Amino acid sequence: MSGSPAVLMRLVASAYMVAEKAGAIVRKVLHSGELGIVEKTGANDLQTLADRLAQQSICASLSRRFPKITIIGEELVVWVDPLDGTKEYTEGLLDNVTVLIGVAYGGRAIAGVINQPFYNYQLGEGTALGRTMWGMPGLGAFGFQLQEVPGERRIVTTTRSHSNKLVTDCVDAMEPHEVIKVGGAGNKIIQLVEGKASAYVFASPGCKKWDTCAPEAILHAVGGKLTDMHGNAYCYDANVKHMNSAGVLATLRNHDYYVSRVPQLVLQALKSD
Repeated sequence: MSGSPAVLMRLVASAYMVAEKAGAIVRKVLHSGELGIVEKTGANDLQTLADRLAQQSICASLSRRFPKITIIGEELVVWVDPLDGTKEYTEGLLDNVTVLIGVAYGGRAIAGVINQPFYNYQLGEGTALGRTMWGMPGLGAFGFQLQEVPGERRIVTTTRSHSNKLVTDCVDAMEPHEVIKVGGAGNKIIQLVEGKASAYVFASPGCKKWDTCAPEAILHAVGGKLTDMHGNAYCYDANVKHMNSAGVLATLRNHDYYVSRVPQLVLQALKSD
């Protein structure tokens, strides 16, 4: 039965283990000094040897345990980003880097695993690196301490390398007290759940379903919300287009406020799927 809780929990447990293995691969490639960088569509869209090896490891491991991993039964789908924040990885901004494994059922994100391969790397030599967090709506989220931005401060996190006028106009419309520009969709959701930001605003196509499925599940597990800029949920069926064409808006609280602040010009430019 495709929606069996037993199958789902086995899948999440396996995703947790393979995410940690992928994180170790990402660290190993960086330490080797041979990143094997290639451009996919341009200088801001890169792929490294770590992307390729982590992807192979994740897919091979999950496929062995679940032979129908792309679609189990008819509705259970896994979305994988082996290295989210590739550009930042190549630039040494290692706290931006994550490994993402998301599980969707009936088109909705129902479980997510995020590994941070370089968590604690700023503490220097001898520090144990990496952590893995996971969550399921209705069950909870684990591997981190949930925190919120204090008071009524509006801190917006957004892209550092894929910005344009539409993105900046939308961020400004939120009337933020502070704007943080960082890489990686997974990293931005971590900022929300750890009280470093109150909204993730990206008014542009660019994010893919594998960027948002796992983070969305973890965010939902702690009462947050991720939608397009219109406030509509994304669908994670196997046959949907991969691009999140109408941007990404994610919050831990007060989602309706941020949706209400999106300018009409943005809504007209970004058509909801």
